[in-house]
Amino acid sequence: MAPLPPLLCLCVAAAHLAGAGDVIPTGEPPGSAGPLNGRWRRPGQPSPALEDWEEASEWTSWFNVDHPGGDGDFETLAAIRFYYGPARVCPRPLALEARTTDWALPSAVGERVHLSPARGFWCLNREQPRGRGCSNYHVRFRCPVETAWGAWGPWGPCSGSCGPGRRLRRRRCQERTGEACPGRSSEAQKCVRPGCPGCNLNTCECPDHILLGTVVTQSGRPLPGARVSVRGWAGAAITSDTHGTFRVSGVCAGSRINVSAQMDGFSAGMAQAQANGSVSAIVTIVLEKLEKPYLVKHPQSRVREAGQDVTFCCKAAGSHRPKKYSWFHNGTLLDRRAHGSRSHLELRGLRPDQAGDYQCKVWDDAGAMRSATAQLTVLAPGQPACAPQPREHLVQLPEECAPSGAGPTFLDVGLCPNARCPGPAGSDAGCGDATPRCCSVRRLETREVRCSGYVLPVKVVAECGCRKCSPPRGLVRGRLLAADSGEPLRFARILRGRETVGFTSFQGDFHIEASPSTERLVVTFEDPGGEFADAVRVLPFDPWGPGVYHEVRALRKKEPVLLDAARVNAIPLGELGAEGPLGELVLPPGAIRRTDGQPYAGTVEARVTFVDPRDLASAAAAPSDLRFADAEGELAPLRTYGMFWAELRAAGSGELLQAGPVAVRVAAAQIYMPGHAESLRLWSLNPASGLWEEEGGFQREAAPGRRVRREERVFLAGNLEIRERRLFNLDVAEQRRCFVKVRAYASDKFAPGEQVQGVVVTLVNLEPRPGFPANPRAWGRFDSAVTGPNGACLPAFCDAEQPDAYTALVTASLGGEELEPAPSRPHPRPAVVGVPQAYLERLGYRRTDHDDPALKRHGFRVHLAKPRPGYPAEARGPVYPWRRLRDCQEAPVTDGHFRFARVETDRYEFNTVPFREAAPASWTGDLLAWWPNPQEFRACFLKVRVQGPREYVVRARSEGGTHPRTRGRLYGLRDARSVRGPERPGTSAACVEFKCSGMLFDQRQADRTLVTVTPQGSCRRVAVNTLLQDYLARHAPAAPAADPAAFAMLAPLDPLGHNYGVYTVTDQSPRLAKEIAIGRCLDGSSDGFSREMKPEAGTAVTFQCREPPADRPSLFQRLLESPVAALGDIRREMGTVSGAQAGELGAPRARRSRAHP
Repeated sequence: MAPLPPLLCLCVAAAHLAGAGDVIPTGEPPGSAGPLNGRWRRPGQPSPALEDWEEASEWTSWFNVDHPGGDGDFETLAAIRFYYGPARVCPRPLALEARTTDWALPSAVGERVHLSPARGFWCLNREQPRGRGCSNYHVRFRCPVETAWGAWGPWGPCSGSCGPGRRLRRRRCQERTGEACPGRSSEAQKCVRPGCPGCNLNTCECPDHILLGTVVTQSGRPLPGARVSVRGWAGAAITSDTHGTFRVSGVCAGSRINVSAQMDGFSAGMAQAQANGSVSAIVTIVLEKLEKPYLVKHPQSRVREAGQDVTFCCKAAGSHRPKKYSWFHNGTLLDRRAHGSRSHLELRGLRPDQAGDYQCKVWDDAGAMRSATAQLTVLAPGQPACAPQPREHLVQLPEECAPSGAGPTFLDVGLCPNARCPGPAGSDAGCGDATPRCCSVRRLETREVRCSGYVLPVKVVAECGCRKCSPPRGLVRGRLLAADSGEPLRFARILRGRETVGFTSFQGDFHIEASPSTERLVVTFEDPGGEFADAVRVLPFDPWGPGVYHEVRALRKKEPVLLDAARVNAIPLGELGAEGPLGELVLPPGAIRRTDGQPYAGTVEARVTFVDPRDLASAAAAPSDLRFADAEGELAPLRTYGMFWAELRAAGSGELLQAGPVAVRVAAAQIYMPGHAESLRLWSLNPASGLWEEEGGFQREAAPGRRVRREERVFLAGNLEIRERRLFNLDVAEQRRCFVKVRAYASDKFAPGEQVQGVVVTLVNLEPRPGFPANPRAWGRFDSAVTGPNGACLPAFCDAEQPDAYTALVTASLGGEELEPAPSRPHPRPAVVGVPQAYLERLGYRRTDHDDPALKRHGFRVHLAKPRPGYPAEARGPVYPWRRLRDCQEAPVTDGHFRFARVETDRYEFNTVPFREAAPASWTGDLLAWWPNPQEFRACFLKVRVQGPREYVVRARSEGGTHPRTRGRLYGLRDARSVRGPERPGTSAACVEFKCSGMLFDQRQADRTLVTVTPQGSCRRVAVNTLLQDYLARHAPAAPAADPAAFAMLAPLDPLGHNYGVYTVTDQSPRLAKEIAIGRCLDGSSDGFSREMKPEAGTAVTFQCREPPADRPSLFQRLLESPVAALGDIRREMGTVSGAQAGELGAPRARRSRAHP
């Protein structure tokens, strides 16, 4: 992340330093790290572990928004919330910890700092010892996870118009875990109003007085036809006129009487009349448009022992508070008399028969919504949730550890199943488990594997058990890019619902964290420049697995066209070459109004941006995920014929305008699918829920004008209003629906134990041309899902009678890397594709390079043939009927499925302490762990340039360097094959990972990793990055002298950048940290991202390699077989070169010594 601009830094610091002189208590030593659970820690005391806190709380990630300079280093809470998003730090932190980027406490470096959990951290240069400035610090906060009520709000107005009444005040639940606060959210109090002349306690009558009222929407639009009632008034029924106004005679001007209004499609509203003269009063009643409720919190799966308690929670949002909740167990409605109709379902003293699936349903006057299914597991007494015996988990050993002539050698290091465990008795924490427990490693054993020339230490899992584990979190990273040019959208606002959660960076990067109770992560990106339409996306994520990377494409708005509000205006929808527009948007005279409902007369700038499904490339920029909630509250897919974003502004002033009713006319000749012309509907997008809601239907009409072919004269016409919502859709609720099973693998061997989690799989439904299935007419919908431990199931349209009625293009990516599906040339093989032969022929599987090997192999096309009853080959995947989602999700790996594999097979990783990056719960606390902190993962890469006739494998060996307990002990090995650049075929480069220096898992002492980099082949080191060389020389100790064929360093503690050839990224997901670091390394920049190697940019060390004689083994092989003899040969061969290099370096040193006597 880019540092704060200096001016903003000073402004934020100045705003929060006022009155900060008394932050540190009397007698506190400089550099104190802040209060710890109400008490102060001694300087130098290590950070407390999660287990040391009695109350439910947790540390945030580390933040660093400022670099020291000017007045000092400022890590204020306001700046952190601005740049990282307000949700990253709780409202009231319990404590704050600060460390330098070298992982030292302030007291250890002798600096005076200021810490306040409420304000943040600051270090002032003027307060430091003479000649010194502040170090570069990063900070983290301790946050409570329990829920608590906020302060009571002010008392509301008295409800009575005359005499006695009551008033209310409310408070909000400051929830963090999804658990509801105990007690009530509102409080009532009696109140009395003074009597009015001529009034009794119920009615005020003044024959000469008049009440004037208006009924409007939240945006100020008048509502005609609203039913109005005055409290206690026995007169005739009152209805608002065409301007939304009404009048009532006889209401006393000073009565402050309550007036209510109702209208279909809106929630009821009420307001108090206010006197505006001696004989008149006015009132404005605002009605809120009813929206279907949507769920912001879903019940979570739980594991309990018999006799324990459990609580499932649901929470809905919408235009107003939902009326009722219902709960279902295995599809059966639970008795409301026993369980109530609340958002919480409490089950006490669990029995084994209560295990199963639980689901909630919420509804109000606008509609219903069902939650995702949560599974309750009830363990019998004595039944273990976590078997102590680990499962088999094979890891590949380095190639030099395999017998000569044999293939790869694998070792069973064991793994603990990714299962949840019950908490101790009485630990039910309501909606969320405050201290989650999972099946993880309890004990490791060390094994030794004899390899060629050395002994490889390996730690294997010896015993599993239930232990406290890190709470799940859904991590999403990505970039926001322009759909047409690929340029990043900088500083775009990121919203979840109506709440701002952050901004994109200068490079368009974003980071979002979702709670495990979130089922649909709906995010809106708003371009601050106004050149791009709001990008509303539903981003798939895995709350229990690794982080997920998404590239979001934003659609550039069309250039504005000028309209005359007093005339009929028609705007074409979609213009695709010779095919012509799909339809048009017709604005009649007088349809355009201001936001307060007043007519607008003048010139209008209209920008209507259309997403045309006939353009296959437009699917990447389409908003949302094309789903709606049906009458039963279940999510169902839509098939689109086009979406458009409408913006109307007053010419010159830029004032936002509204319009309605507006006609939408669609050419019936463009609706090809049978039955779709009759089912086409108009929909608008609810940006808070990401769901489409129906606006109205279409009717057939004949187009006016000249006579043309009959099929071109038929139009479908519908009406809508352009108001608060400005994104619309022409969709059909298709009933022919299925699920498609897809899995991702680490290699094209497709081994069941090498499945990859966190892969984003995208399925685009295509509408083929009759007789030309490979040349689709248009796309109809798209969906994305993230692979978990058992793959992913994607919704799609399918047909049982006509297999090619719908086809699909399926692609997969991991952190920007495109995965390759199973091949289909010359013909698809069932054992490779993963589908039985009989079904494979019906599906017509074709990889994208099937007809032309020169094309990219990034996806496959397939007919979506629905499985037929009575055909055993089609009963077990990869396509499942819509009602068999559970069968798709739980299908064993032996059942039919489509396959993708990672292309980058030239990487090899070995960790002494095994860790599966796709399963964060597999982390083990060990001094030799590659990742020492399960809450924060720091990835480090070195860019190595190789000059030679081919590509070479480069190995990085990471060992303990300065820590007394790990010095000389292996952390792990990494191999990476160099990649040639497009412009210089004789030069290649490799991005090779090494273990970052820093604190080990016990957080007591940092270790500078000893990294040794060696290319495979006859190579010699010819250059080292000057800045990196100077840095290593200035930061003792120095690494042992490296042989000329290798490069060795004690890895820096500081996160260096591309100028040094070192690339460091910290993230809460190990996979995301690595993918981002690799992208920067390939690009050769500290904030860029690329998938193409740029060998000349940002390198750390350069090797020159040559091909050895045909009868002589390579240097890499000689080092493996006889290290001592090989090193002796290297010294003899490199003696001349070393002397020449020393002579070259001696002259500059002599010149520098003469210049600086």
